[in-house]
Amino acid sequence: MDNKLEYLRSVAAQNDTSGLKLKRSSWKRPNRRHKATRQLMTDEWKRVTNANSDKNMLTYFNVEAPPSIYPAKKYCDITGLKASYKAPGNGLRFHNSEVYSLVIKPMAPGVDQEYLKLRGDNVVLK
Repeated sequence: MDNKLEYLRSVAAQNDTSGLKLKRSSWKRPNRRHKATRQLMTDEWKRVTNANSDKNMLTYFNVEAPPSIYPAKKYCDITGLKASYKAPGNGLRFHNSEVYSLVIKPMAPGVDQEYLKLRGDNVVLK
């Protein structure tokens, strides 16, 4: 046991870092101050909006952007929740089986086309 203790003490003595200097004596903390992200965004927004006149104010609706690479989200035509299913007969999207059995299945003819028209997916016959 004493052998192990002496060995551990010798290893600890070899790993002593008290005599080492890890920093240079000439090192100084940088005095450059970085702005927070929120402040950078505010400054950029002011710069962009002041560059344009009032009639050409920059908004989220007139910013040019490429089309999204993500697929379009599908919502239930009845409840507005995320739609995981589509009715086979009329193509209405629905959230769960309860919506299908209570609303879509007993739906009168022609009402389904009104729901599809709201979504812009209706069939127009000429």
